[in-house]
Amino acid sequence: MRTRPFVLALLAPLLAVVPLAQASVPPPTDGWTTVWSDDFNGSSGSLPSGSNWIIDTGHGYPGGPGNWGTGEIQNYTNSPDNVSLDGTGNLRITPRRDGAGNWTSARIESQRSDFKPPSGGVLAIESRIQMPNVTGDAALGYWPAFWALGAPYRGNYWNWPGIGEFDIMENVNGINSVWGVLHCGVSPGGPCNETTGIGANRACPGSSCQSAFHTYRFEWDTSVSPNQLRWYVDGQQFHSVSQGQLPADTWSNMTSHAGYFVLLNLAIGGAFPDALNGPTPRASTVPDRPMTVDYVAVSTKGGGTTPPPTTPPPGGSSAYGTLQAESYAAQSGMGLETTTDTGGGQNLMQIGNGDWAQYNGIDFGSTAATQFVARVASGAGGGVSGLVEVRLDNRSNAPIGSFAVGNTGGWQSWRTIPANMSSVTAVHTVYITFTSGQPADYVNLNWFTFGH
Repeated sequence: MRTRPFVLALLAPLLAVVPLAQASVPPPTDGWTTVWSDDFNGSSGSLPSGSNWIIDTGHGYPGGPGNWGTGEIQNYTNSPDNVSLDGTGNLRITPRRDGAGNWTSARIESQRSDFKPPSGGVLAIESRIQMPNVTGDAALGYWPAFWALGAPYRGNYWNWPGIGEFDIMENVNGINSVWGVLHCGVSPGGPCNETTGIGANRACPGSSCQSAFHTYRFEWDTSVSPNQLRWYVDGQQFHSVSQGQLPADTWSNMTSHAGYFVLLNLAIGGAFPDALNGPTPRASTVPDRPMTVDYVAVSTKGGGTTPPPTTPPPGGSSAYGTLQAESYAAQSGMGLETTTDTGGGQNLMQIGNGDWAQYNGIDFGSTAATQFVARVASGAGGGVSGLVEVRLDNRSNAPIGSFAVGNTGGWQSWRTIPANMSSVTAVHTVYITFTSGQPADYVNLNWFTFGH
């Protein structure tokens, strides 16, 4: 009997130096393919992978709304004190408070911003998370979240909520509940009742959200008609939004762009926690309770994989007819809305610096076109203007023609503006591109054409 303490004494130091096992992302279920993931394996105290994540800092994006547009009070940092791997396969986002009462925390977003379902398929965004393990008065102001934003938000920061936001997991004030929310349309009000959004919530199954890990999942399903958005916790669906619930242009604006990027953050204070138990945080709120993330995975199922053609097919559209702006083959950064202009239909909207639209197979014939004409409208603020440009065959090629546009009297106050351009013949892919020195949206586009 005296040998047992001796054996344990020998084993104890050996056990102490054996590293704890680090978890992997679960393999996808039948029919699903993982297209991107992070299991947060790495040494304790290290930052999350820079090839996977951008670490946001400060109180807002440069040129964007203050306090990240939500009223949250913390300063986001890239310090390992606020965001780091724990050495056992988890990411920890930890809010801190200094002696003067100033809060810091962290927010990261995926480098990739093209997450969307394949045509006719399904996209899933999933994470296994333990919310900060704090409740009651000590939790007032805690606001952890796992969510996704539409790609056109990057570099603009004023086109929310039209570009879409999927809140996969939100929680406030240590309440044993997960909220799933869709933000879309216009703010305030609109089809998604902004700034509240279309949401639902429920308690976490079994153990509370704060005391244990749970799996939070969002699915965007284009294999059914109408398309569906669905929210799950531990495999149990608790919220859905159907394409049929929203106006066609609202749905198009949040689904027709390049895709979404994924975010994880832990805010302190702001509109959501204040709405339930405001104002927050309070003297009773305690720091140092992390949100712990086991993995994040993005997967797809079904659908086609063939990308749209990037070379003009023979026998395309005539350059000299009216080319409707919404008939693009591809676009980035813009939305669609019903126009009040003569002839009806739709126009491109929310157009700002760096946005573009692609039109395949535009046939200029054998007689050179020398003029570009476009139907535009603008409600941009004072001093905000930009260029509407034509480029051929590659977006990186120099413009062959352009004109400047500023406020025309309103976003549906239409003007036909001509511009000279370099001579063009034959069939080309046409890119309409938009360049401005300001981040704000500055023009709507209804149609364009070319002339001799």
